[in-house]
Amino acid sequence: MKRNLSISLVLLLLMGGELYAQKTSEGQSSSEESYFLTDISYINDAVFMGRRDSIAAPYILPSIGYYDQSGIFVDVSASYLTRAEEQRVDLFMVTAGYLFDSKNWSGGASGTAYFYNEDSYNVQSEVVADITGILSYDLKALELSVYASSYFNKNSSPDIFLGFMADRTWYVFDNHLLITPRISLYTGTQYFYEEYYSTSRLGNRKGQGKGSGSSTTTEVASVEIAQASEFNLLNLELSLPLQYRQQQLIFSFTPVCALPQSSATLTTEDAIFEEDLRNVFYWSAGVSYWFNTKKSN
Repeated sequence: MKRNLSISLVLLLLMGGELYAQKTSEGQSSSEESYFLTDISYINDAVFMGRRDSIAAPYILPSIGYYDQSGIFVDVSASYLTRAEEQRVDLFMVTAGYLFDSKNWSGGASGTAYFYNEDSYNVQSEVVADITGILSYDLKALELSVYASSYFNKNSSPDIFLGFMADRTWYVFDNHLLITPRISLYTGTQYFYEEYYSTSRLGNRKGQGKGSGSSTTTEVASVEIAQASEFNLLNLELSLPLQYRQQQLIFSFTPVCALPQSSATLTTEDAIFEEDLRNVFYWSAGVSYWFNTKKSN
């Protein structure tokens, strides 16, 4: 059922496979209808491929999407940075794609354009677009998914990512509550991370020097990552998405433990050193509401 599939995959597609996925209860109407899906979520920090900024980036993320019965969808969303010193709309995204569901197979593909605030310190802030695909197979006892994407950066080569996810969903309380423990592995290149370090870390903060009456930015030496072009294991992630469905409302909460891998070797004009990657715990919570464009007969 495309409604079930889209709610399962859309957040994986929008967030690059890492945030969380929502699944509705089994046993809904099997009719394939066009509908709108609205959502407002909160995430306590922006984490991508196990990487994050040294300063937390908590976001409120409202979104609205249209999902046609053919499988085509379009979604627009914004990310409002809630940190007291930075409050602003930090990111605007537009995504379009296609979802399918055929017996035990399901999947989707999407393209997303990213419009970051010029002062954003998000670890993805130099990304301008991505193309992402997910393919899943339901073994009943376990659902296996593969993820592939290409992320396009402002001033460097695109990144390629591959991922693997395994999860199992338990339905309780008359199928209203879904519990989906998941393990995910992500591999890829790190050009996005090299650009981020060159603009938002090691003294290269965007907007630096933009104090009162000043419009200049302090120039700092460039940063290179030796492994940027190498294809390495980047992140092992353990998550426990929880979703509660009540009629057309879906409440979600997802704790995530990210175990980043493959520490980068950073080269500046003054030094060469290896970063100290640390495990990250972060979480997200949200509420979604979907409604058909017309009533079923």
